Amino acid sequence: MKKGKKYLAARGKIDRQKVYPLDEALKLVKETMYANFDETIEASLRLGVNPKHADQMVRGTVVLPHGIGKDVRVLVFAKGEKEDEAREAGADYVGSEEYIEKIKGGWLDFDVAVATPDMMKSVGKLGRILGARGLMPNPKSGTVTLDVTKAVRELKAGKIAFRVDKAGNIGVPLGKASFDQEKLSENLRALMEAILRARPAAAKGQYVRHLAICSTMGPGIKVDAARLIVEMKQ
Repeated sequence: MKKGKKYLAARGKIDRQKVYPLDEALKLVKETMYANFDETIEASLRLGVNPKHADQMVRGTVVLPHGIGKDVRVLVFAKGEKEDEAREAGADYVGSEEYIEKIKGGWLDFDVAVATPDMMKSVGKLGRILGARGLMPNPKSGTVTLDVTKAVRELKAGKIAFRVDKAGNIGVPLGKASFDQEKLSENLRALMEAILRARPAAAKGQYVRHLAICSTMGPGIKVDAARLIVEMKQ
């Protein structure tokens, strides 16, 4: 695919063979942005695991200290007093069967879905729709819970979920181009801590094999993951 002049100019500022210290990488990602909107800054990791084996699956959640710069729209499937709790916590949409029917009809104007355990029998019928979009509530990510207040508040504060794909990769948003370097750095360090804690016992050898950051439209910049991990332990 042919790249545009702005992309090529941005890529020309990067030594593609070099692995940069985090501070330099963040400075470069700012210098190579050229879109006329507030781009998302993303992190991509390749891990030394084989997700085909259940004991090498890596998944988890983390509350990024500065959020992702986006107003997360939260839908809560709940009934009774749990509905009231969800609304008081700041959920954007709260209900039960009426939202299940809306989703069957094509409505998907939300970013995260939370459900109380008693609702999962009904919500499970949406598996083909929500599962394909990564929106199905899951107890492992804290989105199937009786504590809907905590779930909603954490999601609104910047909680994100990560999960390794079939090739051993993880991709997550770190924030917006308008964030300063310190905020992006602190968000990435929080993400790295969570991924390191999630290391499976069965994983052998080098765990974090590749780390890169980029803006939505910009080129990828390799980050020295080994150096960052050492710095985090000091």
